[in-house]
Amino acid sequence: MKISNHEEHHPLLKRSTFYKVVRSIAAAVALFSITWPTVSFAAVGCDLNDPDRDVARLFPGSTGFKTQYVSIVQKGGDPLLQRVETRLGDKFRGIYETIDVPYTIYEIFSNKKRVGYIHGVNEKGQFGGIQVFLAFDLEGRITAFYIQKMTSQYAGKLRDGSFGKQFIGLTLKDFEQYDVATGKATGKVEAIKNPAPQAEGDFRAALRATKKNLVLMDEFVFAQPKS
Repeated sequence: MKISNHEEHHPLLKRSTFYKVVRSIAAAVALFSITWPTVSFAAVGCDLNDPDRDVARLFPGSTGFKTQYVSIVQKGGDPLLQRVETRLGDKFRGIYETIDVPYTIYEIFSNKKRVGYIHGVNEKGQFGGIQVFLAFDLEGRITAFYIQKMTSQYAGKLRDGSFGKQFIGLTLKDFEQYDVATGKATGKVEAIKNPAPQAEGDFRAALRATKKNLVLMDEFVFAQPKS
């Protein structure tokens, strides 16, 4: 009797192979169902697209920078999150505002002297995500405002330098008078003009992002003991 060495010629071996394939597929599906939510809802950070170019532009005369990575969960956990939300005047929500979002702080130097910081945050806008970066002096005053990303047909107007200039010199104290929930403001923030009335949602998102940025930097840097 001739015995074949090929599995497809033996019904039992065919059935065994079929079940092995089914089990492999089932295992892959189970693994995907476990890992997929983690991947889909992973924390989203915010980095400069071209740090060398952007730092030089936002901090003319700087000669270098260092980066440090922090998160709310690392710096204080739930108590810090609650404090940030209270100071912001709004709850954190979505993939841009989870407790483990990694924040990148650029520490700027002129020769060996520290001269300021750059920090960006992600924000949900009217038509998509927005990335708002602020440059700060050592006292926490805004020295530059930069929207790196904005998904909107009106992005050009909100990314224009004339809009960003309205933020220069402002501080967290100024933005404490801005209610992110209602969009109402007093003082210097009230004077900030929206260049694109059709994109009121994006304008308010940019202001919320600015206040959030200021609050986070105060918690991470400016309220910390000076080294």
